Amino acid sequence: MGDIAPKGIISLLPVVITLFLAFKTKDAVFSLIIGCIVGVVIAGYDPATGLSKLFQTSLGNADFIWVLMIEVAVGIMVAFYMRSNVIAGFAEWGSTKIRSRRAASGFGWLLGIFIFFSDYFSPLFSGPIARPITDRYKVSREMLAYTLDSGSGPVCTIVPISGWAVYIAGLLKGQGPIATAEDGMNVFLSSIPYNFYGWLAVIFCGLFAFQILPNFGPMKKAEERAKNEGKVIRDGATPLAGPELDEIKPIPGKPTHMVLHLVIPVVMLIAIAVGTFFTLHSVKILEAFFVVVMYQSIVLSIGGYFRSVKDFVDTATAGVKAVLPAIFILALAYCINTISKSLGAQQFVIEVTKAWMTPALLPAITFLAGACISFFTGTSWGTYALLVPFSLPVAFGLSGGAISPIVLLTVGSIIGGGVFGDHCSPVSDTTCLSSFGAACDHMDHVSTQLPYALMCAVISFVLYIAIGAFM
Repeated sequence: MGDIAPKGIISLLPVVITLFLAFKTKDAVFSLIIGCIVGVVIAGYDPATGLSKLFQTSLGNADFIWVLMIEVAVGIMVAFYMRSNVIAGFAEWGSTKIRSRRAASGFGWLLGIFIFFSDYFSPLFSGPIARPITDRYKVSREMLAYTLDSGSGPVCTIVPISGWAVYIAGLLKGQGPIATAEDGMNVFLSSIPYNFYGWLAVIFCGLFAFQILPNFGPMKKAEERAKNEGKVIRDGATPLAGPELDEIKPIPGKPTHMVLHLVIPVVMLIAIAVGTFFTLHSVKILEAFFVVVMYQSIVLSIGGYFRSVKDFVDTATAGVKAVLPAIFILALAYCINTISKSLGAQQFVIEVTKAWMTPALLPAITFLAGACISFFTGTSWGTYALLVPFSLPVAFGLSGGAISPIVLLTVGSIIGGGVFGDHCSPVSDTTCLSSFGAACDHMDHVSTQLPYALMCAVISFVLYIAIGAFM
C-alpha cells in the first residue's frame, strides 16, 4: 500500500467497523468489504483505487497463495474422499465405536489433540472426518467448529513439534543470552507451562465438548437447537463450505476400501508433515497435501472410481468450488489485516500499553497487548514479531540478563496473547478454516466461541497479575 503515516486510534476503525457489522449482520463478507473500504479511505485513496492496490498487495504474495493452495488441495482431497465413499464409511465405523452424543462431541476435540503439528492442517483434516459423526448425534456445527479451532492454534503453542515452535525459537534468537535457534527452542520449551491461555483454551474446550462443564451463552442455545430440534446449523445460516461436496456421489457397485482410500492418505499426510519437521525443520503441509491428492488421483483412477477424464476433472472442480466461500473470506481477512497494519494499528496498541508497563505488570500487560493486537489483526505470528523485541528486553532487564522465571513468564504471555486472536478473531485465518472444516456459518462460529475464549483470557490475565506480583 506504500508509505502511510500512522493514524493513531483511527487505525483501529476499519477492524472495529468490521467487527461491529459482522456481529450485527452475521455477514462476514459484507462486513470485511466495508472494513476494507473504510481502511483505504482513511489511507487517503478513493475506494476503487484503494481496493485495487489493497487486493494486489494483500493477495499477490507467497503467503496468501500458499494458504490458497492448501485450501484448494483440501477441497480436492475431500471431493475424492466423497467419491470413494470413505467419509460415509468412516461414519459407519465410528457409529460402532462412538455411541453417545457426548462421545461424538468430544471426538472433534480428540482429533485436534492428535493432529498437533499444524494449525492449518488440523481443522481442514479433522472437520470432514468428524462431521458425519457429530451430525448423526445432533452435535451443533458451532460446537464442532469450536473443538476444531481449539485443536489448532492453542495446541500448536503447547507442543514443540510444530512450525510454531520453530518460528518462535527463531524470533527469540538474539534476545539477551539466547544466542542460537537451539537456545530459543529451549526457552520456548521452558515457557510452555507459563502459556496459560494455550493450556486453558485446550482444557476448557475438552471439558465443554465432553459435557463435563455445562455450556453457556450462544453455544448453549446452539447445542439446545441441535439436540432438541435436530438442526445442526441454524435456519438461515450460510455454512462456510459449498454444497458441491454433498452432490458428489460414489460410483454404484464400487467398494469402499478404508485402508487404501483413507488410512494410507492420512498416514502419508502425517508422515510427511512430521518427517519434514525433523529433517528440514519446517512442516511441509502444502507438499503433503499435494502428494496425497496425487496418490488419490492415481489409486482412484486405477480402481475405476471415475467414469472418464471429464468425470475426474468435474469431481476435482467440485471440490475447488466447495472451498470458494472460505477462500473469499480468507482473502478479505488478509486484506483487512494488511490495511490495519499499514495504518499503524499494531504500533498504536503497543504505544498505549507501554504507558501502563511496570515490572509487576509486565507479563499481564504483554498478554493484554498481544490479545488486542492479535484480535484486531487476526495474526498471531505477526503479534509475536512485534512483541518479542518489545517485551523481552524489558524482561531481561528485570532479570539481570538471565533466563529467569520473569523471562519465561513473559515469553508465555507473548505466546498466549498472540494465540488468543488467532483462536477467536473473525479475521483470523485459522478461525476461518475451522468454520470451513466444520461447514459452519463463520459468524455463528465466532459468536459462540468468543465467550469461551474471553473466559480463558480473563483467567490468564488474572494469573499473570498474581504471579507477576511475586516476581
